[in-house]
Amino acid sequence: MANPYILYAMTHSLYSGRARSYLIKHQIPFQELSTGHESFKADVLPKGKLPTIPTLVTPEGEVIRDGAAIIEYFEATNGRPSRPAGPKQRIISALFDVIGTDGLLRPAMHYRWNFPEDNLAFVRYHFLHSQRDTPERSDKTEAMMNRMRHAAMIFGVTDQTQAVVESLYLDYLDALNTHFEHYPYLLGGRPSIGDFGLIAPMYAHLGRDPHPAKLMQQRAVSVHRWVERMNRYDQDVPEFFNAGTDFVEDDQVPDSLLAVLRVLAEDFVPETLAAADTINGWLAENKPEVGAPAVGRLAQAPGAATFAVRGETIEALAQPHRFYLLQRVQDDYASLSETEKVVVDAVLVESGMADIVKASLSRRLERADNLEVWA
Repeated sequence: MANPYILYAMTHSLYSGRARSYLIKHQIPFQELSTGHESFKADVLPKGKLPTIPTLVTPEGEVIRDGAAIIEYFEATNGRPSRPAGPKQRIISALFDVIGTDGLLRPAMHYRWNFPEDNLAFVRYHFLHSQRDTPERSDKTEAMMNRMRHAAMIFGVTDQTQAVVESLYLDYLDALNTHFEHYPYLLGGRPSIGDFGLIAPMYAHLGRDPHPAKLMQQRAVSVHRWVERMNRYDQDVPEFFNAGTDFVEDDQVPDSLLAVLRVLAEDFVPETLAAADTINGWLAENKPEVGAPAVGRLAQAPGAATFAVRGETIEALAQPHRFYLLQRVQDDYASLSETEKVVVDAVLVESGMADIVKASLSRRLERADNLEVWA
């Protein structure tokens, strides 16, 4: 195929897994290159603005940076095949997209960086070989890995919080495994937007690094099968004899999926509410200009949010990107009829996520020239 899509990504990258899985499951031909490839700096970075992954180059030469934007590009032009039609499933799917992309960073970072006896050689190999072979490559690799270890602490993984991070993750893993014993994907027989968000941490970090991968394979086989399934072109459901090929009928959200959300809500809801307070305080004080970068190394950090989970106090960086994604959930919710809101509210209350539709910033975020900026 002449001029296929090119995905700049890395196998060990959390965010890369989201876009890669989407391309695979929708059978979109693509070539994957790392950011160490000479074409990235020369041809892609000037249009992508930030040296982040994933970044997609279309056959026409358009550059799209960020997994959410890449998926939206294909969804908008192909009839939104991953977006459930019913209001309950649509909101829940979009919510899983946010949680997967931004709400599981603590277990992802903990299980990668705090088990060096199992993970270090594996992780170092991938960081090393994502770069061009230069005399400085080893030193750059160590510097990159040290930055990521430090990022784990910024996201709230410390000696004091490790126990609660693990207890939450294991409860979540058990609940998710119960769900995938009965359904091949989150909402039935095909992947939704929520599946693609959730695969981000569950593949590169938690389903592939040696220590958490062994944990998943031994404790949650059905979750591991879903991770495999999300990286295969076909439906891959030999263990399901009546899976079907569509979302669950009548806009139903399985009880087993609500159970997963109840565990996730223990952490995601208090952090989101605390982050909104932190960022809104920062916005009131700093008043960034319209169009100023809100996400990434070009943006000012709004500070840390403090919240409690299972009796443990956690301090983590408040990230505007979470609210950029959450806006889509809230906009969809706002567009519902009053009747639809009643049924969606019931699901959100039952899942412990009711407060999420109210957690908003005083300023909206939007995309402009491949950057998330303040509106």
